[in-house]
Amino acid sequence: MPFRDRVDAGRQLAERLEPFRAQSPVILGLPRGGVPVAAEVAQALGAPLDVLIVRKLGVPWHPELGFGAIGEGGTVVLNQDLVQEAGLTEPEIEEVTAAERAELERRVRRYREGRPPVELEGRTVIVVDDGIATGFTVRAAVEVARSRRAGRVVVAVPVASPRAVQELRSLADEVIVLEAQEAFMAVGQFYWNFPQTSDEEVTQLLSSLSRAPIPSSTVGGDPVRACEIELGTVRLAGDLATPVDPMGIVVFAHGSGSSRFSPRNRAVALALNRAGLGTLLFDLLMPREELDRSNVFDIRLLAQRLIGATRWLQEQPEANDLPVGYFGASTGAAAALVAAADLAEDIRAVVSRGGRPDLAEPRLADVRAPTLLIVGGHDQAVLEMNRLAQALLRCPNDLAIVPGATHLFEEPGALDQVANLAAAWFTRHLARPEPPAA
Repeated sequence: MPFRDRVDAGRQLAERLEPFRAQSPVILGLPRGGVPVAAEVAQALGAPLDVLIVRKLGVPWHPELGFGAIGEGGTVVLNQDLVQEAGLTEPEIEEVTAAERAELERRVRRYREGRPPVELEGRTVIVVDDGIATGFTVRAAVEVARSRRAGRVVVAVPVASPRAVQELRSLADEVIVLEAQEAFMAVGQFYWNFPQTSDEEVTQLLSSLSRAPIPSSTVGGDPVRACEIELGTVRLAGDLATPVDPMGIVVFAHGSGSSRFSPRNRAVALALNRAGLGTLLFDLLMPREELDRSNVFDIRLLAQRLIGATRWLQEQPEANDLPVGYFGASTGAAAALVAAADLAEDIRAVVSRGGRPDLAEPRLADVRAPTLLIVGGHDQAVLEMNRLAQALLRCPNDLAIVPGATHLFEEPGALDQVANLAAAWFTRHLARPEPPAA
């Protein structure tokens, strides 16, 4: 047997998944047995862990025989051949589905304990289970991840039946399996120790790892420190990166529904690090605050958090009185502009990516920091908002349009253009002036 238990399987799987570390993935474990495996992968990659809850639909008189699966968000996957072979009627299917839906919702409440799901939009998502027999639950999981706008969906398991692997390759972007033997009969045959995983174990693992910060390490050769920003009773998780002898430091304000793990912001941050700039990415809201959607659009609240984080940053040894700039995306751009207006001379430059500066309209005339607005050429509604906002700015400013790009800059090369524009703007405005010649 290749695996002692789920922990051993997770560690072996993590070794195969090491190349994904650079993509800052989200690890999604399938309860219950997939979560201990996923936890080992998340720890090894320094990635956040969440559950992607799916339930098998079993034939009423033979529950172990699955005719499909359901997932969060109303996803349903059925094996129509088996449905017909078993002679299942529509009422029977609806009865089984309703019962499993109730159990699915119970597990959502139990496992997440009020935490919102980890943001998947645009990110690489790795779906992990302890093994795959028929593959219906994993198929449902892939569809759920797609519905939440994951950028790339990878299925990774220690063991699977060859048939299931073949079918999944047409659904997922990549399927990684350590053992796929023709003699496959059940997942448990590949484990020496294969006990049931309890709800308590799942809850404990998720509580400790769901918002796991990226550990202190290096990104592009630059030291990264996981940090906690204390603002009174509020504690916000962040990642502070400082290259050798930085010319300045840029604080990121992410958009609605996103977090410090935003793959687009992290890609821009890496480009800024390579250009000699430090970066601070942090969560503007605590997990429980994200449950109230009104907080996500409370620009004044977000701006105050940004101001508090800036004051905290100025006390850190890495900052060392460095000039500070803001990089804001979506609603975070409005918060950055309001905070820049409040802090006046303390903020030396602002860059907005696909931002909503119109939400900061009452304070736009008070912004003194040179401001660059970057918008996709095909993002017509936001482009018009930025043009109107630009007319209200009294500081040095510019509007840069990335041709052919949409709101998320997903087109090939579009985000690279954003990063280059931002690096040039911050380098120009954060660099210390040369001393006058003697």
